[in-house]
Amino acid sequence: MSFVKGCFIVSGISLIKFILNTSNFTTLNRKCLIINQAIPLLLLFGFASNGVAQTLTTKANGAAVPSNMSDKPTTGGPGKVRLAGDWAVSVAGTSPASKTVEIPKPDIGTVTDEKCDTLPDFAAKHATTGWMKGIRLKGVVAAECTIKNALDPASLVVRGGPEDSAVIFRQGADYDADLEWGTVWRLPKGGIKANQPVWISYRYGKMRIDSVVLSADGGVLRKAGLPDIAMPEAPALAPGETRLANVFITGRLQALTPDNLFQILETAYPEPPVTGPSVAERVLPKTLEKLKSGAPLKILAWGDSVTGYNRFQTMFVDRLRAQYPAAKIELVTEAWGGHNSEDYLKEPPGSEHNYQEKVLAQKPDLVISEFVNDAGLIKQQVEKQYSLFLEDFKKLGAEWIILTPHYVRPDWMGLTRQLDIDEDPRSYVKALRLFADKHHVALADASLRYGRLWRQGIPYLTLMENNINHPNVFGHTLFADSLMALFPRSR
Repeated sequence: MSFVKGCFIVSGISLIKFILNTSNFTTLNRKCLIINQAIPLLLLFGFASNGVAQTLTTKANGAAVPSNMSDKPTTGGPGKVRLAGDWAVSVAGTSPASKTVEIPKPDIGTVTDEKCDTLPDFAAKHATTGWMKGIRLKGVVAAECTIKNALDPASLVVRGGPEDSAVIFRQGADYDADLEWGTVWRLPKGGIKANQPVWISYRYGKMRIDSVVLSADGGVLRKAGLPDIAMPEAPALAPGETRLANVFITGRLQALTPDNLFQILETAYPEPPVTGPSVAERVLPKTLEKLKSGAPLKILAWGDSVTGYNRFQTMFVDRLRAQYPAAKIELVTEAWGGHNSEDYLKEPPGSEHNYQEKVLAQKPDLVISEFVNDAGLIKQQVEKQYSLFLEDFKKLGAEWIILTPHYVRPDWMGLTRQLDIDEDPRSYVKALRLFADKHHVALADASLRYGRLWRQGIPYLTLMENNINHPNVFGHTLFADSLMALFPRSR
């Protein structure tokens, strides 16, 4: 080993030790991410040969990834993928030296004569909510919403019947539409009568995730993903294949841009190394003791519509039972879709979601709170409101885990893309981290995991069932992963 290389390795080890030893539990994840960024540089000097790099990317107990993605953490890949035309990408650094791969254009769906028994009038109370202005075209529906910009505006035709001779109604005179969100409504003074059926034809674009793959014999190929209006999935790999990048094709994309290329930089979230007592050992001692001893443990999952799906909390409890066989856990969920934590405080006694009666009266041992609908709160509001909750929970003798929220529509977060988004820009998330650190409250930082999905080749919005803010099953596993990361890892 050269003198320069030796000095570099010693310096690298010293830096990692310094970072780890000067962190408290609420900032450990962040420091692990910093360390993870340094690993590729250390690899260049042979640092990985002592096994440290493997330790720094150890997978957490119970972590989950999509069934068609590897669950073994890695960083980087053997080939750099770049644009090579409107519908082509090139792969450098493989054998042969470079390869160009053609990417097909978006998949277009065609709907002919979709019958609407009654075309509603304009929903004025939802004037700013595109997917609620009128009837939703079925082809662009995603859960309770529609997909923005999936509809081809020029293709929309509304007729008085399915036959070719049927009258064609005029937009702006007989009906109107939100062409971005794919909703249509009747104009009262036009030619469409109340309760009159109409037949609607249109085209729309589906999303697709193709993969650029290195085959077992060293060749480069494209594998096509399954198109879907809201939640496309990358294709499964065959034995011996390596995914180099995913290409995200949105519904009506005119040409590929760098924002459509998701290079595979890692295949799982880089879990922090174990350097001392877990978060649960530090700030959830009563919960941990009951899990180990088999004493009754009541967990209250409290939140908004995301909590209302009963997914992440069920996954979490199932994993706790697997890790602590003696555990006797009772899980209770209190959720209120479309509302935030302050709304609970405003509800009068006797209402369906009164804070005292529906939250505190449960007398839980552990509270897990999830409120993506609190995302509008700033630091001072979080400190005031969450301090009130903390004081109430302490009076009950309950411990508390705060979940940071998942990522939602990019434009709702001030984002313009789904790449290079490790740092959550929302002031609410930053405020939660500060609050948890100040008051020694356990923080399950799911936001960090969502912020790194792009490194795994996953456009995070494809995990939203409504393409806005409701995670699918895999999205909920990220919450469960962040909760389990607080507890000692099973051996």
